[in-house]
Amino acid sequence: MTPQFVKILDVPFINTTRAAFIQTLQNRIEKKEKTFVVTANPEIVMATLDDEDYKRTLEKADFITADGIGIVKAAQLVGEPLPERVSGFDMMMDLLEAANQKQYRVFFLGAADHVLQQTLEKVKSDYPGIQIAGAQNGFFDWNDSVLPQMIKDSKPDLVFVALGFPRQENWIGGHIGQFNQGVFIGIGGSFDVFSGNVKRAPEAWQKLNLEWFYRLVKQPSRWKRMLVLPKFALTVIQKKALNKR
Repeated sequence: MTPQFVKILDVPFINTTRAAFIQTLQNRIEKKEKTFVVTANPEIVMATLDDEDYKRTLEKADFITADGIGIVKAAQLVGEPLPERVSGFDMMMDLLEAANQKQYRVFFLGAADHVLQQTLEKVKSDYPGIQIAGAQNGFFDWNDSVLPQMIKDSKPDLVFVALGFPRQENWIGGHIGQFNQGVFIGIGGSFDVFSGNVKRAPEAWQKLNLEWFYRLVKQPSRWKRMLVLPKFALTVIQKKALNKR
């Protein structure tokens, strides 16, 4: 079945549920179809308006998912609702579960070294069926060809790239042509949460779509980043008004 997409400020989001999308990725893993997944929030969408290079990077992606309630609300606003958020962290957890059952080969890229090591230990403990194809922390020479070759040689089914926006998308987009297989997915700070170094919002906050506010309360230094949310909403409204003329 051909995937359906919803465009938010010219960024095409796949119209899917989390469960259905995980199945889509599993199918691609089984067929060894190389795949580039972007988990995009309003900040990422707004970046495409100011940075042509970054926009071209996102155009290389096979799928862009709605990582953030702001994207879901924007889709409602343009009259093409998305069923739910499909966030990087939630996808990582679902894919770890699938990888454990199917004994997938997984490469872990990103985060500080102590966070990465804690992540690997937790994976070994909680998901013993996973084959760890390799790992590299987020501090490496961007232009060094050793890392891409190491990933290619490891023949991964899954590559979790936790370099944060916009580095993770730029790294995948700049190197995806060098690989033969694997689902490459940018997951931001998910290793920090998974390893227990950063606490995720309680489920009640998540259900109320207030995870962004919880992060702001816990990390007040994020307030400048949060300013993009009203700007994003206003830009979506203005574009909708222009399209009605």
